[in-house]
Amino acid sequence: MNRKFIKGILHRPRWELPQSEVTPEAVFRERRRITAMLGFGSIAASLPGYVQAGIFDLFGEPQALAPTRQLNFTADQQYQTSETQTPYDKVIRHNNFYEFGTGKQDPFENAQKFKVDPWSLTIDGLVDKPLTLGYDDLYKLLPLEQRTYRLRCVEAWSMVIPWVGFPLAALLKKVGVSSKATHVAFETLFDPEQMPGQRNPLMGGGIHYPYVEGLRLDEATNELTFMAVGLYDKTLSPQSGAPIRLVVPWKYGFKSIKSVVRIRLVDKQPPSSWNQLVPHEYGFYANVNPQVDHPRWSQASERRIAEGGLFNAKRIPTLPFNGYAEQVAAMYQGMDLRKFF
Repeated sequence: MNRKFIKGILHRPRWELPQSEVTPEAVFRERRRITAMLGFGSIAASLPGYVQAGIFDLFGEPQALAPTRQLNFTADQQYQTSETQTPYDKVIRHNNFYEFGTGKQDPFENAQKFKVDPWSLTIDGLVDKPLTLGYDDLYKLLPLEQRTYRLRCVEAWSMVIPWVGFPLAALLKKVGVSSKATHVAFETLFDPEQMPGQRNPLMGGGIHYPYVEGLRLDEATNELTFMAVGLYDKTLSPQSGAPIRLVVPWKYGFKSIKSVVRIRLVDKQPPSSWNQLVPHEYGFYANVNPQVDHPRWSQASERRIAEGGLFNAKRIPTLPFNGYAEQVAAMYQGMDLRKFF
């Protein structure tokens, strides 16, 4: 887990994936048309990696960010890395969370009034003791630990983030998983009043909400699979998936579902939102694999977001399973990873 990457040679024309390549084309074109018609902002504001100094209302006054608070946790040394962590301000300003818009800045700009307290997380389905957790339970039910994981987006950019939370396996142990269960299904909050992308198909990328995801049971109970309630030493910001999200570090980021309200144990493979929307581009497994390209771009390397802007990001080789093959590769022995992508 402490492997060092070989730095790539700077070649500016390849740093930036066009937005048309990271958003479904129909959504991209319609969004640009409406933006131009209404005269909103500059094209730069929608580019991945574009970071504003702050957020402002229609009168140019600064808006307050959603409050976060310090968390008490222990740092698990088994899950740390010597790699440079992505600065906090980059982590909270460069997000994919289509419930708040398809642009990288949209969640930062549109989620600050999102209310996460009260909250309800239900764990049910094929379990012995169904459980519903309130907001405070998320921070008290299990001991919190910090784990620093690499996050690899399917769009070929990456971060290194110190998450705070607890293993999903520990939560599932609390409810007692039935021997009939084979998969775990996850569901994001459905609240169109608070999440404008859920009430506006163009703003929400054409996804059928609520956003859903799934894992095989062995993936869900793997030692790396994590339920995060914070990053760095604070509670999650709304745009980062507050108050609780999944983190699966060997899979592309869209598998790490945000703002989870339900975890359900089931006996068949559950639906996955991006797989439903564009199945030939986004598979159910979504394991990071530099040998299997996205139909519209290579997955062989990635831009690591660190200090500075995206155009200064170093391009580095992508590792199989995002560098976690030792912990997870055995789960996929005998599988054709080009077919089960």
